[in-house]
Amino acid sequence: MSEKKKSVVRETVEAVLIALVLALFIRTFVIQAFKIPSGSMEPTLLIGDHLLVNKFIYGIRIPFTDVKLLSFKKPERGSVIVFRFPEDTSKDFIKRVIAVEGDTVEIKNKKLYINGKHLKDTHAHFVEKSILPRTVDPRDNFGPITVPKNSIFVMGDNRDRSYDSRYWGFVDLKYVEGKALIIYWSWDSNYHIRFARTGMIIR
Repeated sequence: MSEKKKSVVRETVEAVLIALVLALFIRTFVIQAFKIPSGSMEPTLLIGDHLLVNKFIYGIRIPFTDVKLLSFKKPERGSVIVFRFPEDTSKDFIKRVIAVEGDTVEIKNKKLYINGKHLKDTHAHFVEKSILPRTVDPRDNFGPITVPKNSIFVMGDNRDRSYDSRYWGFVDLKYVEGKALIIYWSWDSNYHIRFARTGMIIR
């Protein structure tokens, strides 16, 4: 093989390796794609929505550990976040932050109270009029309970169809992966593209 051909092959291999390293770096530390698999965040997020998640904002995680560096801020009330499910950290969940450390959460007949005050819960969506007593299910009547240090309380916007902190407890901040940013692609169960949702900022 001539020196010229060797040079071309070497440059190509180097370019591919650099691209792979950059892609891995971006996915690990900066931006990650996430697909909505369930209806727990409807109508804000629909099954088939594909999101970009900002992983940088809540700190850079050292690979294969729960240690984070350069944490710029903590999740705030109202933010939609992706996190590792505390009961099975191999799974990623997406929910809305309802309360942060020190907040007291209570739900009375589907109405949300934070620190004793009724919160105008504009993102909440209900599909059932029935109200379940806390002795049967914590869905509609819950707490009061105070969020411990370095933890958050999360719920899905589809309050009657969400498996969240009401059932399995708090999310430790070490499990938070990032903040949902934008829908970059969406299609329904029949693979029809939802053009109107493409480019939507997640709030």
